Amino acid sequence: MKDSLEEQVFRALEQEILNGVRRPGDALTELGLCEKYQVSRTPVREAMRRLETAGLVTVQPNRSAVVAGVSVQDMLDIYEIRMRIEGLAARWSALRITENELQALEKILDLQEFYTAKGKPEELHRLDADFHRALYSDCGSPMLTDTLTALHHRLQRFRRTSLSNAERAARSLAEHRG
Repeated sequence: MKDSLEEQVFRALEQEILNGVRRPGDALTELGLCEKYQVSRTPVREAMRRLETAGLVTVQPNRSAVVAGVSVQDMLDIYEIRMRIEGLAARWSALRITENELQALEKILDLQEFYTAKGKPEELHRLDADFHRALYSDCGSPMLTDTLTALHHRLQRFRRTSLSNAERAARSLAEHRG
């Protein structure tokens, strides 16, 4: 089934914000977004509400929405929270993982190792997201999965930059193998 127009606009804007295409402080006008995505105002308004709920934009009454930034303190807080609850997800995954799920994780790690050696940060970013998505899914808790996924999304732009550093990429691989 095809996503609704609101879902399509939401996902497109979410990716633009998380990937740094739209920067903190950038204005998002309804009319401009309607033209860009070839939709009416309703899907744009609904997408804006969802982006505001996700903390990615600030909607000002009778004005355009503004891309919200992730402050250094926000980033540190998110990493601290993730560090603590990702350990829980890893423990639950270890207890519940199937052989097929384990093989899928090992395949991701093998590819991470390959692309780490090749110095391919874009591939590493994609595989890092795949690894975390699989780990969260394998833990067997939809609530924990949703929470960790939301936190992981908020750091997407910073993770991309981080994995561009060869030393950090190698440390990330070692952490994932562990």
